[in-house]
Amino acid sequence: MVRPISVDNAEHYKWSDDCDGWHLVKSAALSVIQERVPSGCCEQSHKHEFAEQFFFVLSGQATLIVDSVSHILNPQQGLHVPAGLVHQLCNYGEVNLEFIVTSTPPSHGDRVNQS
Repeated sequence: MVRPISVDNAEHYKWSDDCDGWHLVKSAALSVIQERVPSGCCEQSHKHEFAEQFFFVLSGQATLIVDSVSHILNPQQGLHVPAGLVHQLCNYGEVNLEFIVTSTPPSHGDRVNQS
């Protein structure tokens, strides 16, 4: 069914200690997720064997570490992470970080955590 989607009616999930994700698009070929990361939280460093991703900041400030290089992303800025590159997203700011991550193919089940 085709219908408008938002965090109010999308499938919701929790990750890490206190982070939220909402599946805005969840298909066999494409994943679009809106996420909320509280101040001081980071995801585990990882890579995807097949999925490439695009991170786009809605509010707050993201630190996206890609192959040991830190990139600061402010609202209305994004960064493409090709498949196979080790990356980690962190919120070192003082307010919640909200962003969209688009993955093709979908990244779930394609994640390889790094130590």
